[in-house]
Amino acid sequence: MTKNTHQEMLAKYAEAIVKVGLNIRAGQRLIITLGTTRGVPNQFAPLVREIAKAAYDAGAKYVDAIFADEEMLRLRAQHAPKDSFGEYSTWQIQGIMNMIENGDALLSIGGSNPDLLGGLDPDVVGKMQRTHLENWGAVGEKVSANAINWCVVAAAGQEWAQKIFPDLAPEKAQEKLWKAIFETTRIDQPDPIKAWEEHIKSLRVRALYLQNKQYTALHYKAPGTDLTLGLPNGHLWISAQSMAQNGVAFTANMPTEEVFTLPDRNRADGVISATFPLSYGGTLIEDFQVTFENGRIVKVTAKHGEAALQKLIEMDEGSQRLGEVALVPASSPIGKRGHLFYNTLFDENASCHIAIGRAYRFTIAGGTELDDQEFIAAGGNVSLNHVDFMVGSPQMDIDGITKDGRHEPVMRQGEWAIDV
Repeated sequence: MTKNTHQEMLAKYAEAIVKVGLNIRAGQRLIITLGTTRGVPNQFAPLVREIAKAAYDAGAKYVDAIFADEEMLRLRAQHAPKDSFGEYSTWQIQGIMNMIENGDALLSIGGSNPDLLGGLDPDVVGKMQRTHLENWGAVGEKVSANAINWCVVAAAGQEWAQKIFPDLAPEKAQEKLWKAIFETTRIDQPDPIKAWEEHIKSLRVRALYLQNKQYTALHYKAPGTDLTLGLPNGHLWISAQSMAQNGVAFTANMPTEEVFTLPDRNRADGVISATFPLSYGGTLIEDFQVTFENGRIVKVTAKHGEAALQKLIEMDEGSQRLGEVALVPASSPIGKRGHLFYNTLFDENASCHIAIGRAYRFTIAGGTELDDQEFIAAGGNVSLNHVDFMVGSPQMDIDGITKDGRHEPVMRQGEWAIDV
């Protein structure tokens, strides 16, 4: 059998993104947002062009891409006037909102340098991040309500690849990262579309089991972790595939190995330790621990990046609470790779995780019909932020707590303990 060339693998990846991730419908438009790493303008253009071809083959009537140079962010943080960090260009937001309101599709391609803003003034970085989130909020709200079919994928940025594989030459590191992306998104399978269909079905079975249980809380126990996390009435367990309000079934993340729901914003008590570093706003936060009382974060500590972590939870009131709880076995395909990706899209699928900030409206019954205050009253969280961090490990046990107070095994030593 002839080995596929890189361009052929890009084409297969693009087809899976269009057919499984976005599930583009005839007549839809597609907007693609992405960044590039410094020194290599438009290095993701070959993938974008393959996605455009696949989208047009699926019946899309228009495909547009917004390229950016992420090095511009670092230059701004270093050189812009100190009173200018509230400035923001809104034309991209307006264009994206126009397509969302028209029922079109949205694709985000990530591949950022995890250390882009490392070593810079955390106050400046925090102001820039807040300004972005405030302006991006309208898009974030639509995405969190599944207004349209959307998807997040990755491309092998050079500096990201060098971060993961520092002992390899840049070109070899990038090749190895592309290989990892293709493997973890099932593009290396003989029939990637069929492989995704089977994977989606297996995750749906797990989600259905938890949905039927309707646990009132989860209890996490591991070294450095002892946390009880409440679940609100009417919570919905979601897996890979969702139904958008525009009537399109889509898969929001590629890769994905999780089943997830929202926690009760007022019921988190105890301490939990991160098991992976968190890349946030261009800063790597490492060896950190978060303490909760009555749902609120009351203390954070970190070996590295503590100032950035503190800025994260000070973003707004909702950033002091949780918006997502996700279960992933430690033996997932990404977990078994044995290395960090320094990218949440991948690392969250190697480990159970929770998210600081905004909850997804579609994770509670009737949530997409609720206004902010109604959503909060139901136990949901509202915030500019939605930041996942990884907490699972082969040493973690998780119990589901029933309404009558019984504890039932959900995960043991990082693996599923439920019989489905």
